[in-house]
Amino acid sequence: MPPKRKGKYNLPVPLKEGMILKDTEKKEWRLGRMIAQGGFGLIYLASPCVDIPVDEKAEHVIKVEYLENGPLFSELKFYQRAAKQEHIQKWMKLKRLTFLGIPIFWGAGQAEHNGKSYRFMVMERLGEDLQTTFERRGRKFNKETVLQIGVRMLDILEYIHENEYVHGDIKAANLLFGYKNPHEVYLADYGLAYRYCPNGNHKEYQENPKKGHNGTIEFTSLDAHKGVAPSRRGDLEILGYCMLQWMCGSLPWQHNLRNPEAVQAAKNKLLDELPDSVTQWAPSGTDCGEIARFLKNVSSLAYDEKPEYETLKKILLSGLEQKRPCYNGVLDLTTTKSTRGGCAGNPRKADLPKPAAKQVKEMKESRLENKELTYRRKAAVGKKSGQVQEKQMLAGVNKPLQIEVENTEPPYSTYPYKSFQKTEDKCIENGVTFPPVCQPERLQKLTSPTACRNSEPGLHETLYQYVIAIVILVFLIFLALYFL
Repeated sequence: MPPKRKGKYNLPVPLKEGMILKDTEKKEWRLGRMIAQGGFGLIYLASPCVDIPVDEKAEHVIKVEYLENGPLFSELKFYQRAAKQEHIQKWMKLKRLTFLGIPIFWGAGQAEHNGKSYRFMVMERLGEDLQTTFERRGRKFNKETVLQIGVRMLDILEYIHENEYVHGDIKAANLLFGYKNPHEVYLADYGLAYRYCPNGNHKEYQENPKKGHNGTIEFTSLDAHKGVAPSRRGDLEILGYCMLQWMCGSLPWQHNLRNPEAVQAAKNKLLDELPDSVTQWAPSGTDCGEIARFLKNVSSLAYDEKPEYETLKKILLSGLEQKRPCYNGVLDLTTTKSTRGGCAGNPRKADLPKPAAKQVKEMKESRLENKELTYRRKAAVGKKSGQVQEKQMLAGVNKPLQIEVENTEPPYSTYPYKSFQKTEDKCIENGVTFPPVCQPERLQKLTSPTACRNSEPGLHETLYQYVIAIVILVFLIFLALYFL
């Protein structure tokens, strides 16, 4: 097994677009354009259709590195041992999950190009990473979104931990949205994945200063600072730091990232003084109580102790305002508070990758149906109100009883004629029609200032009729008494 080395790896010379690569299962893949690069190597669009150029909407990618590098080798071993699709599906059924954010692995192999040996791995294509969205949104997410993502990560971590692996490098840059569904969140990049419990035997706790401060210094665990091999509690500690940053915008040791010892000391102080250290760090108006409790639970774990994932999920879910655990719903990636009682708010279009064409079509059809239903309801209300006013006019009632009633304005008084005209034009294009009483000419008369002042809703007309009847009845009684 190639050793894991610190620092950046040598990026491979880019492969030629259109090259055909054959994996270990003899399946051929055609390379498209390069779309990303990093310490792990290069990423290309890819397609199993080798006879035609790779489309920009390709649903596969190929990760490439030099054969002597290590990250892709470690990631490949993780997928082959712990992330086979049949195992994931079985786990989801056991845990009653509808989604588990582990990317689909399609194959791997080796290739030669210009005298150099390459390793490649074929994966499903994913969308934008959470770090990019985090920066665009002003480096802060609302509380509900942070807790939703945290619970989803717990689902993923529980699965990989049960399969003898830890991730070791959880951060926003390694959390990617789905390419087809931008509200699905995947934990990607298993280049630092570590088999902490091979064949059921947990690694022993052993500090090694030479391997200290491994991982991403901003989020790495205290164990990693001491050179101890990664563990389950380390993954959960890293997740806690990530959630704290997403909710507060920064971490207490943010300004000292070039000094690993100072970062380690700051993390020790934070965990030793929980929950006050977290609640005091949170900006005014930000409640981080659930994260403080989460970190408190994690810091109490022994190195080789199995976490109680359900307890940790309940801690995070307790911060969601809805009672039912709908943490797999739509993510609200704005910095404002999401709607009370819902799974999440409505994200802005700029916050997430564009959905697939099929999703766009379904959304348009759904909006069209909702508009049609709304206009039909408005038409029915308008027709009923119009009939009441016509009866008033025929009865010669010109001065209705003036009774102060709050919030009883005619429903169409809030819809200006010009706005309605535009709406009606759009509805006609969509095949929606209105009864005569709701035609623009009729509505213009009903919504004019004079009509709005001199007309009353059906409630006023009914009250007026009752008063008239009572007055006539009293008059007849007095008249009868007079003659008697």
